[in-house]
Amino acid sequence: MTQAGFRFCPSCATPLQPLAMEEDGGAKTRLRCPACGWTHWNNPTPVLAAVIELADREGRVLLARNAAWSGKMFGLITGFMEAGETPQQGIAREVAEETALQVDALSLIGVYDFQRMNQVIIAYHALARGEITLSPELLEYKLFTPETIRCWPAGTGYALADWLVSRGHTPQWLEWPVRP
Repeated sequence: MTQAGFRFCPSCATPLQPLAMEEDGGAKTRLRCPACGWTHWNNPTPVLAAVIELADREGRVLLARNAAWSGKMFGLITGFMEAGETPQQGIAREVAEETALQVDALSLIGVYDFQRMNQVIIAYHALARGEITLSPELLEYKLFTPETIRCWPAGTGYALADWLVSRGHTPQWLEWPVRP
């Protein structure tokens, strides 16, 4: 398997080859088409994430379990931007689509790398309210008080930890399984 699943040139269907390229920052190996010169840059994908604080439920935080995840991991609401929308519009849309909640206010928590998935996470605090109805992408949700949340040492877990610190809480961390 090649970077991001690319095996063939999207312009001419020639098999891509890893080629060393000299760039401003030094030598990089990129997938390149030997026939037409098309280059797969493999730039990270921006992903939007929300720490959802429920204004109408005593400030509890919503974490959800994705239908595609194995196990019982609960995490932040995440999604991709659509063409023509700002990150703020995108995360408000994702929150509404995945939970049916109305976002009252957004504030940027930070930007985080998630190299395992070749993503850059743009994380927001979303103050929201309303009746929770999950999309088919999500199996279940739980509401937590800030002091009972356990962060995970990857991706959006760091955003959640930063938000907790900004609220005066010391993040508690899950024991993360070590991969062989």
